[in-house]
Amino acid sequence: MAKNMADDVLTTTEAAKLLGISVRTAQLLIENGGLPSWKTPGGHRRVHRADVTALLPAAQQPQGRLSSPTVLVITNEARRPEIAARLGTGGYFSVQFQTDLWSAALAAGQRPPGIVVVDLSVWGSSGVGLLNTLANDGRLKQAVLMGLDPSAAQAKLLPSPTLRVPLKVLDTAVLDTLRGTGVPTEVLADGFPVAPNESSRLAAVQRSGLVGTAPEASFDRLTSLAADNLQSPVALMTVLTPQRQWFKSRHGLEMSETPRSWAFCNHTVLQRDVFEVGDLADDITFNANPAVAGAPHFRYYAGAPFYDPDGFALGSICVMDYRPRALDTTQRRTLLHLAAIATDAVKLRDVSVKH
Repeated sequence: MAKNMADDVLTTTEAAKLLGISVRTAQLLIENGGLPSWKTPGGHRRVHRADVTALLPAAQQPQGRLSSPTVLVITNEARRPEIAARLGTGGYFSVQFQTDLWSAALAAGQRPPGIVVVDLSVWGSSGVGLLNTLANDGRLKQAVLMGLDPSAAQAKLLPSPTLRVPLKVLDTAVLDTLRGTGVPTEVLADGFPVAPNESSRLAAVQRSGLVGTAPEASFDRLTSLAADNLQSPVALMTVLTPQRQWFKSRHGLEMSETPRSWAFCNHTVLQRDVFEVGDLADDITFNANPAVAGAPHFRYYAGAPFYDPDGFALGSICVMDYRPRALDTTQRRTLLHLAAIATDAVKLRDVSVKH
């Protein structure tokens, strides 16, 4: 009996391991009431296994692959700036805000986000009801549900797949969820930068069916426009696979792919703006790159990411040159527009292939 009771009590480290989150996140959950605890006579925090298990479905889900890198936050206009500041920005996820419960429920069901955050300090019992509805919606079975700043009474009414999260640890909880989707070992081996949800991104690349396909006029027009409007000898539409940078469209370059470790676009897909390097040979990050140190001796790069229908960055629309240079404001805007058109073209292609 004593052994069974001991097995039902966990340390903070054991709880974090069981939940698949960092020890720091577990500590913050405990400190802010997201995970009930008590102190031993020696001053150490302990938690009941049952309380950890109540959070387990939400914490286990990220160990697979999220269906989307979109974080849907349901709050009001007054709280939106504070939450937006807490979450920040990252190229590997996007944040969408809804300030109406019914519109939020509709948005969640139409194109399921990877994470749904309901601000319970704003929506109260209506927010609890929405989370219960979402937990029973089969379309959202892969989504991670989070109740933001619940009261003690609200926390007891939340469905078991819901992670109770105080605002001060929301960014950590989201990052842990994304990180839980994993980075394949074959990607890590080459040492280039990757997002914490790279495994999910690569699954999206595979779902897109782009790699290895024949040239298509809709994409070739984009690289031609990029070369002409940005006055660049080389323009590409790249797709990043585990070990290759494959070119869905190319203008001014003979090779159809490179090793992924050569890809400047590894940096582009980690943010949502134009990534630009004015002089590759003068940049410590890129001067040893085989495409810079050797043929074709690139000196300039600028790229903007394009996305699949779920919001995963598949690769980029980019331009390269053999001399150092910089885009002006109009050219940067043009590159972003071309990447957005590429995103739309990928969505249209996805619809046409499925139908």
